[in-house]
Amino acid sequence: MCYHVIMSQKRAYRYRFYPTPDQVAILARTFGSARFVYNWALSLRTDAYYQRQERISYADTSAALTALKREPETAWLNEVSSVPAQQALRHLDRAFRNFFEGRARYPAFKKKRGHQAAEYTTSAFRWDAQTRSMTLAKMNAPLAIVWSRAFTGAPTTVTVSRDTAGRYFVSFLVEEEIAPLPPTDVVVGLDLGVSALVTLSIGEKITNPKHFARSRSRLKTAQKRLARRQKGSQNREKARRKVARAYARIADQRLDGLHKLTTRLIRENQTVCVETLAVENLVRNHRLAHAISDVSWGELVRQLEYKAAWYRRTFVKIDKWYPSTKRCSACGHVLDSLPLAIRQWTCPECGVRHDRDVNAAKNVLAAGLAVNACGEAIRPGRAMPTSAGPNEAGIPRL
Repeated sequence: MCYHVIMSQKRAYRYRFYPTPDQVAILARTFGSARFVYNWALSLRTDAYYQRQERISYADTSAALTALKREPETAWLNEVSSVPAQQALRHLDRAFRNFFEGRARYPAFKKKRGHQAAEYTTSAFRWDAQTRSMTLAKMNAPLAIVWSRAFTGAPTTVTVSRDTAGRYFVSFLVEEEIAPLPPTDVVVGLDLGVSALVTLSIGEKITNPKHFARSRSRLKTAQKRLARRQKGSQNREKARRKVARAYARIADQRLDGLHKLTTRLIRENQTVCVETLAVENLVRNHRLAHAISDVSWGELVRQLEYKAAWYRRTFVKIDKWYPSTKRCSACGHVLDSLPLAIRQWTCPECGVRHDRDVNAAKNVLAAGLAVNACGEAIRPGRAMPTSAGPNEAGIPRL
């Protein structure tokens, strides 16, 4: 593997901006237009499929949108840029492809109170790299962006969004040359948990910050005030914004912590091994649903995966059915059961005392190295014979 080769990667940069009152009005109409077109096309394709067993493509919806704009009832669609509406059709077409290929659920209608977004291509914005000014179509003044970091290259697409707390963000998609990190011989296995967010195979445990639990009291008070406000009143809208800001603060804290952790793991290790988890099934346990959602295992794995690709690290996901917790990392013996309350256990075969999470991380590392070396899928196994113990490097023979 050549680590000195610099490859181009698409990278997104997200900034907050503060629109003027005129820009707020234009963006509101743009968000509404993109949302309306998306929902209209979704209804069109759904009716065609379930009523007439026909499949409508992106080209068909694009042609139908042109006719829709000529009708007097929907002539207001021409008041904003046509690019976000076309991009909404492309996003819907991608959502249907993901659904039919088994990667996502059936597309859902977008809500007026939810997260709003509009995507602009190069024909619908002006970018000045020298002054770092971004002007969108139908706007006379550039956006007042808070530049928290710089990027190189010219943006290919720009996405403007507004979250439920009323904050505005702009995201630039640029193609950059990302230099790979210097190679290292360090490898690590990760065990994801609730009490400890991540346990490393070297024995280190990353404490779970529990952002939601720490903010639960403040959030509970804000939700009580919201429930007491009269529906449709201005005070209710203010209370709703406070609840949304509380949730946004928790999400920002969680995302910031995960970015710092995943960047550190990728920088320090050449190979990162992690167990695949079925999070949707795990959150069905109502006793652990809040705790599992708070740690964001899916987002942590997603960040590790794309950062490993950026910096030319090796990222390995092992089978979710591999018994990493119940298997002894010293001799390979597999227990019949290991309740969640038991945090330490002694192997009945070899007598080694294990920390539950550290032992699982060691097994994840061993299985990941085997997958990386042989390209084999690691499936669950039973207790190994005594002769099938660890090799000279201390890694169990899988």
